[in-house]
Amino acid sequence: MPRHRFCRRVLTALASLTSLVLLGAACGDDDALPTSVEIVATDYAFAELPNRIGTRTTLTLRNDSSIEVHELLAFPLPDDITGTASEILAMPEEELDTFLDVPPSLVIVAGPEDEPFAAVGDGTLPEPGRYLLLCAIPTGADPAEFMAAAATSDGPPGVAGGPPHFVHGMAATVEVVEP
Repeated sequence: MPRHRFCRRVLTALASLTSLVLLGAACGDDDALPTSVEIVATDYAFAELPNRIGTRTTLTLRNDSSIEVHELLAFPLPDDITGTASEILAMPEEELDTFLDVPPSLVIVAGPEDEPFAAVGDGTLPEPGRYLLLCAIPTGADPAEFMAAAATSDGPPGVAGGPPHFVHGMAATVEVVEP
Protein backbone atom coordinates (compact mmCIF):
# COMPACT_ATOMS: atom_id res chain seq x y z
CA MET A 1 0.00 0.00 0.00
CA PRO A 2 1.43 3.39 -0.92
CA ARG A 3 2.53 5.50 2.03
CA HIS A 4 0.05 8.35 1.36
CA ARG A 5 -2.94 5.94 1.50
CA PHE A 6 -1.69 4.48 4.76
CA CYS A 7 -1.25 7.96 6.26
CA ARG A 8 -4.73 9.00 5.09
CA ARG A 9 -6.28 5.89 6.71
CA VAL A 10 -4.41 6.52 9.95
CA LEU A 11 -5.52 10.17 9.99
CA THR A 12 -9.14 9.18 9.23
CA ALA A 13 -9.07 6.58 12.01
CA LEU A 14 -7.60 9.12 14.46
CA ALA A 15 -10.24 11.70 13.50
CA SER A 16 -13.00 9.13 14.07
CA LEU A 17 -11.52 8.11 17.40
CA THR A 18 -11.22 11.75 18.49
CA SER A 19 -14.87 12.33 17.56
CA LEU A 20 -15.94 9.31 19.61
CA VAL A 21 -13.91 10.45 22.62
CA LEU A 22 -15.39 13.96 22.44
CA LEU A 23 -18.90 12.59 22.01
CA GLY A 24 -18.35 10.27 24.96
CA ALA A 25 -17.16 13.17 27.09
CA ALA A 26 -20.22 15.23 26.15
CA CYS A 27 -22.67 12.41 26.79
CA GLY A 28 -20.78 10.43 29.38
CA ASP A 29 -20.89 10.01 33.10
CA ASP A 30 -19.97 13.63 33.82
CA ASP A 31 -23.70 14.39 33.99
CA ALA A 32 -24.48 11.27 36.03
CA LEU A 33 -26.19 11.97 39.33
CA PRO A 34 -24.54 10.64 42.48
CA THR A 35 -26.28 7.84 44.35
CA SER A 36 -25.02 9.20 47.68
CA VAL A 37 -23.46 12.44 48.85
CA GLU A 38 -21.66 13.09 52.12
CA ILE A 39 -22.10 16.77 52.88
CA VAL A 40 -19.41 18.16 55.16
CA ALA A 41 -20.55 20.61 57.83
CA THR A 42 -17.91 23.10 58.92
CA ASP A 43 -18.06 26.28 60.94
CA TYR A 44 -20.08 27.77 59.03
CA ALA A 45 -20.59 26.21 55.61
CA PHE A 46 -21.69 23.10 53.75
CA ALA A 47 -18.89 21.57 51.67
CA GLU A 48 -18.93 18.75 49.11
CA LEU A 49 -22.47 19.63 47.99
CA PRO A 50 -23.04 19.26 44.24
CA ASN A 51 -25.34 21.68 42.41
CA ARG A 52 -27.66 18.84 41.29
CA ILE A 53 -28.69 15.57 42.84
CA GLY A 54 -31.30 12.97 42.01
CA THR A 55 -34.51 12.13 43.82
CA ARG A 56 -32.89 8.85 44.83
CA THR A 57 -29.62 10.39 46.06
CA THR A 58 -29.00 9.63 49.73
CA LEU A 59 -27.60 12.53 51.70
CA THR A 60 -25.49 12.13 54.82
CA LEU A 61 -23.87 14.78 56.99
CA ARG A 62 -20.36 14.71 58.43
CA ASN A 63 -19.62 17.30 61.09
CA ASP A 64 -16.00 18.48 60.88
CA SER A 65 -16.45 20.93 63.76
CA SER A 66 -15.02 20.13 67.16
CA ILE A 67 -17.20 22.68 68.98
CA GLU A 68 -20.55 23.12 67.18
CA VAL A 69 -23.54 20.92 66.43
CA HIS A 70 -24.66 21.23 62.82
CA GLU A 71 -27.80 20.25 60.97
CA LEU A 72 -29.02 20.15 57.43
CA LEU A 73 -32.57 21.43 57.02
CA ALA A 74 -34.03 21.15 53.50
CA PHE A 75 -36.97 23.30 52.43
CA PRO A 76 -38.52 23.07 48.94
CA LEU A 77 -38.48 26.41 47.16
CA PRO A 78 -41.42 27.70 45.12
CA ASP A 79 -40.69 27.78 41.38
CA ASP A 80 -40.67 31.58 41.32
CA ILE A 81 -37.94 31.87 43.98
CA THR A 82 -34.52 32.21 42.35
CA GLY A 83 -31.10 33.34 43.46
CA THR A 84 -28.43 32.13 45.81
CA ALA A 85 -29.09 31.02 49.37
CA SER A 86 -27.84 34.34 50.74
CA GLU A 87 -30.11 36.26 48.33
CA ILE A 88 -33.09 34.13 49.35
CA LEU A 89 -32.36 34.59 53.06
CA ALA A 90 -32.15 38.37 52.51
CA MET A 91 -35.82 38.42 51.41
CA PRO A 92 -38.33 40.11 53.74
CA GLU A 93 -39.40 37.87 56.59
CA GLU A 94 -43.05 37.70 55.45
CA GLU A 95 -41.90 36.33 52.07
CA LEU A 96 -39.58 33.80 53.72
CA ASP A 97 -42.39 32.63 55.99
CA THR A 98 -44.44 31.53 52.95
CA PHE A 99 -42.08 28.60 52.38
CA LEU A 100 -40.01 28.32 55.59
CA ASP A 101 -42.95 28.26 57.98
CA VAL A 102 -43.64 24.61 57.16
CA PRO A 103 -41.94 21.42 58.32
CA PRO A 104 -38.70 20.78 56.39
CA SER A 105 -38.54 17.90 53.93
CA LEU A 106 -35.34 16.60 55.53
CA VAL A 107 -33.44 17.17 58.77
CA ILE A 108 -30.08 15.57 59.49
CA VAL A 109 -28.32 16.41 62.77
CA ALA A 110 -24.65 15.81 63.61
CA GLY A 111 -22.92 16.67 66.86
CA PRO A 112 -19.19 17.31 66.99
CA GLU A 113 -18.43 13.75 68.07
CA ASP A 114 -21.80 12.06 67.54
CA GLU A 115 -23.06 9.91 64.71
CA PRO A 116 -25.39 11.90 62.46
CA PHE A 117 -29.04 10.93 62.35
CA ALA A 118 -32.01 11.81 60.18
CA ALA A 119 -34.55 13.49 62.47
CA VAL A 120 -36.96 14.02 59.57
CA GLY A 121 -37.03 11.97 56.38
CA ASP A 122 -34.93 9.10 55.14
CA GLY A 123 -31.92 11.02 53.82
CA THR A 124 -33.39 11.70 50.37
CA LEU A 125 -35.27 14.57 48.78
CA PRO A 126 -37.82 12.56 46.78
CA GLU A 127 -39.58 15.48 45.07
CA PRO A 128 -37.90 17.24 42.13
CA GLY A 129 -37.32 20.96 42.49
CA ARG A 130 -34.98 23.44 44.08
CA TYR A 131 -34.29 23.29 47.81
CA LEU A 132 -32.87 25.69 50.35
CA LEU A 133 -30.48 23.95 52.75
CA LEU A 134 -29.53 25.62 55.98
CA CYS A 135 -28.33 25.11 59.52
CA ALA A 136 -30.50 26.79 62.15
CA ILE A 137 -28.54 25.69 65.22
CA PRO A 138 -27.89 28.65 67.55
CA THR A 139 -24.24 29.72 67.46
CA GLY A 140 -22.45 28.55 70.57
CA ALA A 141 -25.21 26.17 71.68
CA ASP A 142 -23.94 23.50 74.07
CA PRO A 143 -23.59 20.34 71.93
CA ALA A 144 -24.55 17.91 74.70
CA GLU A 145 -27.60 19.99 75.64
CA PHE A 146 -28.68 20.30 72.01
CA MET A 147 -28.25 16.59 71.22
CA ALA A 148 -30.16 15.59 74.37
CA ALA A 149 -32.99 17.99 73.52
CA ALA A 150 -33.04 16.84 69.86
CA ALA A 151 -33.41 13.20 70.93
CA THR A 152 -36.68 13.94 72.74
CA SER A 153 -38.07 16.88 70.78
CA ASP A 154 -40.93 16.83 68.27
CA GLY A 155 -39.60 20.03 66.70
CA PRO A 156 -36.64 22.35 66.90
CA PRO A 157 -35.01 22.01 70.32
CA GLY A 158 -35.10 25.20 72.35
CA VAL A 159 -31.53 25.70 73.54
CA ALA A 160 -29.58 28.82 74.44
CA GLY A 161 -27.16 30.35 72.00
CA GLY A 162 -26.57 33.16 69.57
CA PRO A 163 -27.90 33.70 66.05
CA PRO A 164 -28.49 30.62 63.87
CA HIS A 165 -25.59 29.32 61.80
CA PHE A 166 -27.24 30.36 58.52
CA VAL A 167 -26.70 33.99 59.57
CA HIS A 168 -22.97 33.23 59.31
CA GLY A 169 -23.41 31.81 55.79
CA MET A 170 -24.27 28.17 56.48
CA ALA A 171 -26.87 27.89 53.71
CA ALA A 172 -26.94 26.60 50.14
CA THR A 173 -29.32 25.62 47.39
CA VAL A 174 -29.50 22.36 45.47
CA GLU A 175 -31.53 21.25 42.48
CA VAL A 176 -33.19 17.84 42.73
CA VAL A 177 -34.05 16.09 39.48
CA GLU A 178 -35.54 12.77 38.40
CA PRO A 179 -32.72 10.41 37.36
